[in-house]
Amino acid sequence: MTETSIAARDSLTGSDTRRRVWAIVGASSGNLVEWFDFYVYSFCSLYFAHIFFPAGNTTTQLLQTAGVFAAGFLMRPIGGWLFGRIADRHGRKKSMLISVCMMCFGSLVIACLPGYATIGTWAPALLLLARLFQGLSVGGEYGTSATYMSEVAVEGRKGFYASFQYVTLIGGQLLALLVVVVLQQILSSEDLHAWGWRIPFALGAVLAIVALWLRRQLDETSQKETRTLKEAGSFRGLWRNRKAFLMVLGFTAGGSLTFYTFTTYMQKYLVNTAGMSANTASILMTAALFVFMLIQPIIGALSDRIGRRTSMLIFGGLATVCTVPILSALQSVTSPVAAFALVMCALLIVSFYTSISGILKAEMFPAQVRALGVGLSYAVANALFGGSAEYVALSLKSAGIESAFFWYVTLMGALAFLVSLMLHAKGKGLRL
Repeated sequence: MTETSIAARDSLTGSDTRRRVWAIVGASSGNLVEWFDFYVYSFCSLYFAHIFFPAGNTTTQLLQTAGVFAAGFLMRPIGGWLFGRIADRHGRKKSMLISVCMMCFGSLVIACLPGYATIGTWAPALLLLARLFQGLSVGGEYGTSATYMSEVAVEGRKGFYASFQYVTLIGGQLLALLVVVVLQQILSSEDLHAWGWRIPFALGAVLAIVALWLRRQLDETSQKETRTLKEAGSFRGLWRNRKAFLMVLGFTAGGSLTFYTFTTYMQKYLVNTAGMSANTASILMTAALFVFMLIQPIIGALSDRIGRRTSMLIFGGLATVCTVPILSALQSVTSPVAAFALVMCALLIVSFYTSISGILKAEMFPAQVRALGVGLSYAVANALFGGSAEYVALSLKSAGIESAFFWYVTLMGALAFLVSLMLHAKGKGLRL
């Protein structure tokens, strides 16, 4: 930590600290809502598939709802571009307000949307439209909130503050799962299939209104002079920073792939490959994700001391060395405790990326294209590598070469390590 950053940290007044903490809460609240709403669809699809896609068997219905889910995922790069441009040209606050409003609208539409029996083909069409809105919103949320958090946080504590982006991202996923589990306990299966599945979407819309209120209180962090620059939020301005863009693509590809491998795909891996019961795997992964969420600020604060570059080198190096041994060991694990320990080892490694990913990317771009650079590079790499992780893993397993997926993740971890070697001391927080 430099003398300048220490002086800046120590000079903070109590009111200034409270203002910055409030800003982090306001920005991250929207992030939690965005991911809650996005994952609720996945968790509830089993209960509403027959309402919007009545033709065919259960598998066909679930595939159709999964297709709508994938469409929302593929909208993320467009959202990264759209909201990045808005944030760079019109302000971070305005971009975050619009994104949370779009997510609220999408959730409210799904909560109230009549089924196929009432409005025919309009039902799946409107469901798709609502998911496209949500996909755009989530795609724009990451870059803008990461940029805002990096600009509002004080020097010397940026890693700690920025780590709350993934705290709320993971928290949104856990909250969505918790709401569904509670509903499963208090409602019958018939009620859940008939109308109970609408409750989480309605709750998501209400939470979005709360996040909207919190974000309206936020201060704008970008400067008017920067927003009015000709290159603000433009591809021309981004082209001038193409090296940073390509670097972010590189380590985000490795980071996103390992994140989705050891979070969303891991539960299926424990069941399909390790032979663990679905209930045990669900409990194990819920506990692991909860611990994973709690350690984000710890690793983020550590990056303030050792530097972002060192954190990324630790992530890339350990992901390269440890992925194959961890996934191989999980293939034959019999004890849930041992499985939990192995999964936590993997998630601890991933934490060196997730806790600082937002702040690291934001520090690599100038203010006039910061939100666009962060949002678009993240969304593209995430859609191509993170979003495809489960599909690639299952395809290789069905082909009888599951171990090839282990080496694929290892290779992308090595790519993240090599790109991290190129990080230098010119950007804030990037230290040799």
